[in-house]
Amino acid sequence: MSALTDSPEWQALVQHQAALSKRPLNALFRDNPDRFARFSLNTDGLILDFSKNHVDAQAIDLFGNLAKKVGLEEAVEAMFSGDVINNTEQRPALHAALRSPEDQSENGQVVHQTLNRMATFVDAVIRWQWQGYSGSPITDVVNIGIGGSDLGPAMVYTALSDFHLDGIRCHFVSNVDPAHLEETLEPLDPETTLFVIASKTFTTMETMLNARAAKRWLLKACNGSASEKSALAKHFVAISANVEKAVEFGIPGENIFPMWDWVGGRYSLWSAIGLPVALGIGMDNFRALLAGAHNMDKHFRATPAAQNIPVMMALLDCWYQNFFAAESRVVLPYSQQLHLFPAYLQQLDMESLGKSVTKDGAPIDVDTGGIVWGSAGTNGQHSFHQLLHQGTHLIPADFIAISETASSNKEQHLQLLANCFAQSQALMDGKSLEAATAELLNRGMSEAEAARLAPHKVIPGNRPSTTLLLDKLSPQSLGSLIACYEHKVFARSVILGINAFDQWGVELGKVLSTGIHDELVNDGETSKFDGSTNALINRCK
Repeated sequence: MSALTDSPEWQALVQHQAALSKRPLNALFRDNPDRFARFSLNTDGLILDFSKNHVDAQAIDLFGNLAKKVGLEEAVEAMFSGDVINNTEQRPALHAALRSPEDQSENGQVVHQTLNRMATFVDAVIRWQWQGYSGSPITDVVNIGIGGSDLGPAMVYTALSDFHLDGIRCHFVSNVDPAHLEETLEPLDPETTLFVIASKTFTTMETMLNARAAKRWLLKACNGSASEKSALAKHFVAISANVEKAVEFGIPGENIFPMWDWVGGRYSLWSAIGLPVALGIGMDNFRALLAGAHNMDKHFRATPAAQNIPVMMALLDCWYQNFFAAESRVVLPYSQQLHLFPAYLQQLDMESLGKSVTKDGAPIDVDTGGIVWGSAGTNGQHSFHQLLHQGTHLIPADFIAISETASSNKEQHLQLLANCFAQSQALMDGKSLEAATAELLNRGMSEAEAARLAPHKVIPGNRPSTTLLLDKLSPQSLGSLIACYEHKVFARSVILGINAFDQWGVELGKVLSTGIHDELVNDGETSKFDGSTNALINRCK
């Protein structure tokens, strides 16, 4: 056992979990009909309802003791103060500075200079002052990146479809599979297409292969009607820390927006990485996105643990994974516009928390990041919700719902909300054998047939869920929601004692792929690798 798991604070939670798990969730509501008032939190138009979880007042007190034990409040302040909390790369994690209007530090000044540059550029494009090589205005923006340079911007742009500008369409290409870029470019006009190449190092394999293919596509269409230099200057911009490499590619320095090593890729959509979002929804709305995130930053930094939404979400994650042995969490946005949100959270959560050693390099003796998955409601109800309701796994659920809709079809939106709330209720209440039997008998079924079929209709219930309810889906509320999950992940990393801001696990496959690619392009059979890898390479050759 470690100092954490052997501590009185941890052991008190072990004992309380054993007692609390014997009390069904719906019994907690019968004991306290006003349970929602005690186990919900609210800030800036976002409600966290965690009343349908295996918690009581004592559990919340014990959570607070654990937060104090691990020094969560001090760790939060260290992050906002710019301390070097990414100890394996000797960097701070200053993504919150990207959305802070008051930050007068050196980094803060650079951030606001970049935002002003973005605003000037966005204004020129949307007012048709920035024109392609033929003098035509830009109508399509293609972002080429991967990981944090793709998932965040693509998710935000999709989520904010109600705020899309007329005349500008944004597209996102990430996969090295050539079909992704080719299918994206097929309906586009090179004369009116702008490429945004997003890569901190400007050496990322997938991004650079796609960038070179896009460059060839543009220059082929140009066919000498403009010089390569002038064509690239009108149709390519970059977001990178490696200005030299971007210039070498052919992008002029004035078209290059900065990235900084004190911002991790999965936390970077608030920076110039969000340029395609700003081009798609306008700079004012992009600033509103930042403002919403900043509001959540203030809440996270200043609010005690028991009233702190990201902290409570982190403690609930710890509760289920480390005390109830849950291996995954499902995220269910009941909003088609948020259908990419689970994929975005997969990188944020699993890349940050998928570690097997503590910050000091010692093996960790508890489970770390769980599996994050999900899809938009109500689609999931007709596929994997079967597993949630009647499967053998304990899978806590995050439901995300929007009170108001911009759609004119209000009745259909109410049906969406009804399904969302019904699913969380069904997970909690389930259906007993007695209820299933009575239901079948009321349909006129014989007692023997009802007895045979009823066990198949039993739903165990007692399955926890949390609901996040937004007043509406706007740039500001989305910013707050995203920042909430960012801070939840950081708080969870502090509880576990791991580094949330490195990702060494993704490097090995990249290194190995270089040698395998060399063998794929060489003549003759290979025998350099294991038997399986050799056979797969030789089969493809």
